[in-house]
Amino acid sequence: MPIAILTSKGQMTIPKEVRKALNLKPSEKVIIIVEGNQAVIKPLRGNILDIGGSVRIPDKEKPVDFHKVRDEVKKRIAKKAATGE
Repeated sequence: MPIAILTSKGQMTIPKEVRKALNLKPSEKVIIIVEGNQAVIKPLRGNILDIGGSVRIPDKEKPVDFHKVRDEVKKRIAKKAATGE
């Protein structure tokens, strides 16, 4: 069973056999999911836009356009930055 040591800065190195089993390369991201008193490490690949269409939306609700939402958020942040609010 691979063992990792936590540094004083809260960092650890993922053991080689775990990186190999998960096919992790340098600079790739992982997500850590806490389940009770244990943590599960999963590779994080792609981005939020890659999951578009994978979430079931009830027929009565209008689908969300992620690109429009992201553009609107960018505009609001730019406006707040410009006005100093």
